[in-house]
Amino acid sequence: MITVDNVGLQYGKRILFDEVNLKFTLGNCYGVIGANGAGKSTFLKILSGELSPNRGSVSMEPGNRMAVLKQNHFEFEEEEVLNTVIMGHKEMYDIMVEKNAIYMDPDATDADGLRAAELENTFGEMGGWNAESDAAELLSNMGIKEDLHYKQMKELNGSQKVKVLLAQALFGNPDLLLLDEPTNDLDAETVTWLADFLADFKNTVIVVSHDRYFLDMVCTHVVDIDFNRIRIFTGNYTFWYESSQLMAQQIANKNKKMEQKRKEMMEFIQRFSANASKSKQATSRKKALEKLNLEEIKPSSRKYPFVNFQSEREPGDQILRLTNLSYTTTTGERLFSNVDIIMNHGEKIALLSRESAALTAFYEIVAGKIQPTTGQIEFGQTITFDYLPNENGEFFSNEQDLELMDWLRQYSEEKDEQFIRGFLGRMLFSGEEVYKKSSVLSGGEKVRCMLSKIMLKHPNFLLLDEPTNHLDLESITALNNALKDFKGNMIFSTHDHQMVQTVANRIIEITPNGVIDRLMNYDEYLASPAIKEQRAALYDGVAALS
Repeated sequence: MITVDNVGLQYGKRILFDEVNLKFTLGNCYGVIGANGAGKSTFLKILSGELSPNRGSVSMEPGNRMAVLKQNHFEFEEEEVLNTVIMGHKEMYDIMVEKNAIYMDPDATDADGLRAAELENTFGEMGGWNAESDAAELLSNMGIKEDLHYKQMKELNGSQKVKVLLAQALFGNPDLLLLDEPTNDLDAETVTWLADFLADFKNTVIVVSHDRYFLDMVCTHVVDIDFNRIRIFTGNYTFWYESSQLMAQQIANKNKKMEQKRKEMMEFIQRFSANASKSKQATSRKKALEKLNLEEIKPSSRKYPFVNFQSEREPGDQILRLTNLSYTTTTGERLFSNVDIIMNHGEKIALLSRESAALTAFYEIVAGKIQPTTGQIEFGQTITFDYLPNENGEFFSNEQDLELMDWLRQYSEEKDEQFIRGFLGRMLFSGEEVYKKSSVLSGGEKVRCMLSKIMLKHPNFLLLDEPTNHLDLESITALNNALKDFKGNMIFSTHDHQMVQTVANRIIEITPNGVIDRLMNYDEYLASPAIKEQRAALYDGVAALS
């Protein structure tokens, strides 16, 4: 257990949070949420001891061990992969290094021999004899093959390093596990494996994540940073979100009687309990819900942007046809091949690939930005598309450096200042923010601007390459709802599992050696043994299976 006692943190006059009193108990997983800049990662740093609060204290039960997911991907470049994982249990690793150094010393004394014997005993009690096999199993479960285990970290690519550092945090069954955005750069299979691992984890987990699916899979509680306070609520992210929205509606409708409010909340809780029955966390969550005090639930102060895509023109029968599309880079790397797609009315395609470069190249080709190595692209005559690229720097160049009002006006048929200001206000740019220079916008603000640009164009076909990058949970939720409601066609790629599951009605995966194309939802796609076999064959260079 870890206890937070009267903790407060402020920078100058700005108070991040104050009078924080919390207890994180054994067997629970706590998901930390809050608006961008609320202090989620900062709070984790206070818990880990990396940062000291202005007042108050954090204490952990004596004898407990804490593990923290490292964010510096280049910290262990000269270390062996397997040793890097074992370093997650620092005391065990230090003992291993010391005793091995004694064995390797030709001048070791009798006293050194006695010391080595003591170390061996302690090492064994810690489970050190299984350290290498346990570390290897973690790595293999995350897709790091055995031939990489004895290589140096600098020989791994970026996504492989992320997996090794995650294995390091999980190694040795820590009593308290702190994870800051653990799903970043992870593929869907590894995210699912991690979610299952944490659902079975018997100790305490505190995690910051923008992945709603992941939070729903693992969390028994939500830690909400809002109103300069930090409070713990029972349930996963969806329960917190829907409860907060419902409470906000009830407060807005002042004519409702208190008893009616209570009845609606109780009905909602019962529905949630029933829906949670499939979760591994269901038993403890349901018990906690039974003790829930409805008065504790409050509407969030956070705001959601208004995202709504309305097409000016209904698409006809001919949507998009791609014939024998392939792309090979100038260095000779084949990113995808044999792409044949006929898109039908109302289809929303989630485009997948293990290589993000393949996805970006595909979108650039379909949008007419670059030429394919082979193949043809034919849009129907009624189709008007707009494209949200993964990298949007060209739209916010220092050469233009327009104020936000003028930046958006260039993409709008309606030039009136009141209209532009109102549109920006709905996208959470209010007051003096509309005069900010476009070059100084944050990553999330730029994506909101790009979404505004698309909305003003009223396309009936969307091309979206990682639209959730840099967005907070509120903006992701608003975008997700808008894509579900969109009446046109789209091709999109995102790491947000819930968005793919709730929006896509067709899944297409492009590989260097062919395509997998299925009319099914995302969970069905990931669970299919036949598709797993086909994916492995295609990425390994074998001809597509029938």
